[in-house]
Amino acid sequence: MTDSAGIPGSTGAAGGSPEPPRSRRRRLLRWIGLAMVLLVLGGTAAGWWIYSKLDGNITQDTSAAAELERYERERPTRLAGGSQNILLIGSDSRSGKENARYGQDQGTQRSDTAILLHLPADRKSATAVSIPRDLMTRIPSCLTPGGSRTSEQLAQFNWAFQWGGAACTIRTVEKLTGIRIDHHMVVDFGGFKKMVEAVGGVEVCLKQPMNDPEARLKLPAGRQTLHGEQALGFVRARYSLGNGSDTDRMARQQQFLGSLVKKVQSSGVLLNPARLYPLLDAATSSVTTDPGLASLRDLYELARGIRGIPTGQVRFLTVPRRPYAANPNRDELIQPAATRLFEQLRADRPLTVTPPKAAAPQPTGTGRKPGAPQGARDGASPSPSGTGTAPAPVPTFTGTTADAADCR
Repeated sequence: MTDSAGIPGSTGAAGGSPEPPRSRRRRLLRWIGLAMVLLVLGGTAAGWWIYSKLDGNITQDTSAAAELERYERERPTRLAGGSQNILLIGSDSRSGKENARYGQDQGTQRSDTAILLHLPADRKSATAVSIPRDLMTRIPSCLTPGGSRTSEQLAQFNWAFQWGGAACTIRTVEKLTGIRIDHHMVVDFGGFKKMVEAVGGVEVCLKQPMNDPEARLKLPAGRQTLHGEQALGFVRARYSLGNGSDTDRMARQQQFLGSLVKKVQSSGVLLNPARLYPLLDAATSSVTTDPGLASLRDLYELARGIRGIPTGQVRFLTVPRRPYAANPNRDELIQPAATRLFEQLRADRPLTVTPPKAAAPQPTGTGRKPGAPQGARDGASPSPSGTGTAPAPVPTFTGTTADAADCR
């Protein structure tokens, strides 16, 4: 019997039949397909792990939500659909290892910073309004951490956070402004430093050297990049620059936040995963929010709505204020400028800001010249209808924008 291997022209081989090229290609494609499936599954698993971690970082303030629900009937109504008002609170709490280095934990905290962030319905601008910590205002009856209730009284603004936390501060702001607060975020010292470090520091410019032992800060004059500890000292310093007032400190805080907005919007952060993840991790682990913002998806939707706002349309200002008549170390509102500002935000109507050096002769926040109607401004044109009725002028307030590059 003759072996097929010995037949001339046979396709066989001594070791068996060779694999056809088509079969080899099929097997290779199967392996490639399997590898792609494994990569997709691995990427999905890693993505889910990252999402779960970031989502789990956020602390939800359920106690504030419950207290606000108790007083729902007395809270302002929402007048402008689609707009949002978010209260940003910087806490001076000394609790925890990171915050303990700034002083002894007395079991209390005050709002070192309070900023009302207004996002209009069209998301083409953003307005951040600083509320002085020393502003004298009516603080409503609030639930204390110990379970008792305070009496309504006239006191400086930052006591509201000490007496009743975020809920008391929100109710105080709502009574002061008539503006409904939709969301709130609380950040402490440690959280602030982590977010600054996550973006690689923030650039500021000083016209003169800065030496503030209480803020643990010593800086030369000029343009420089501040990192965690230095950045915290810069926004907290009160007695080393200007006249030592909280007004000067708020101006520095606004300058810093403007630089932070520019840094976060730059491609070096948003388009760089190596920087974006640390920023998200720092941000989510540093904030305490209301239930409406207590998820990564909620925060992402918020960020997506504002990330395209030009820096020139991100405005910073302080409520029109002056020294309190009964105590010059405290503040009171300037009227009717403050009411006009609150009306514009409440109704989601536009406003503009101008630097202090270019402000109108009467610093009332109305942008009007002496003797002109309240809120009037230069350049107001007649109505196109020919009726002679001019459109409502856009009021101007003293402030700055995120793209300002002036030194302070």
